[in-house]
Amino acid sequence: MTKFFFQLFCAFYTTLVLGQDLTASQLLNKAIAFHDPQEKWADFSGQLFITMKTPISSDRLSEITLNLPQQYFKLVAKKDDITTEQILDKGNCKLLFNGSDKISEDEAKKHRLTCERTDMMKNYYTYLYGLPMKLKDQRTPLDPKVYKKNFKGKVYDVLKVAYKEPVGNDTWYFYFDPETYALEVYQFYHDEEKNDGEYIILSDLEEINGVKMPKIRAWYYNKDDTYLGTDTLAKIAPNID
Repeated sequence: MTKFFFQLFCAFYTTLVLGQDLTASQLLNKAIAFHDPQEKWADFSGQLFITMKTPISSDRLSEITLNLPQQYFKLVAKKDDITTEQILDKGNCKLLFNGSDKISEDEAKKHRLTCERTDMMKNYYTYLYGLPMKLKDQRTPLDPKVYKKNFKGKVYDVLKVAYKEPVGNDTWYFYFDPETYALEVYQFYHDEEKNDGEYIILSDLEEINGVKMPKIRAWYYNKDDTYLGTDTLAKIAPNID
């Protein structure tokens, strides 16, 4: 009888331990099931309103319109008395400065109004607000190992992605709550040995069109924890006057 219970205990313990040893793909699938349970992201169409606050500048409100099936992206940025608009519609680019497409060379340079930057901003917003789903992209070199890392006193399940050109050269780490699989932190390095780059702490969730996105993203430097700014996501455009 004693031998029977010992074997039963061993079998139970082995199952428990093995059940905790997730592969990177399994962890990613669980995280996507948390953030996008109805698989809405691939056909996402909606608006994001993001207020950016920094210690050294006035607030900026970004109104982002995304229609992934129609390959449509629009970014309207309002700061002080300046409004810029950047549009990509199936690859066709349109730029406006305070409502006009007559943009001087100085204005375009000062406010970085180019089609190349518009494409970069489209990729930036769809990547960060499409996480963790974007880690399923074909060109994402997902490390097969799940790392355990302590960040600010909490132990996370962590995925690592070391991008290569033409996507980029940065190394990213994505920190998931080990119980809910919610994405709570991400961190990137240009050169990890130099401890450069930044980390971003995510808090609260805003559900938009069935997708759970971080409502608050606070940015810091890796090297010295210097606070850089906070992005706050809303369903309805806030008043920043």
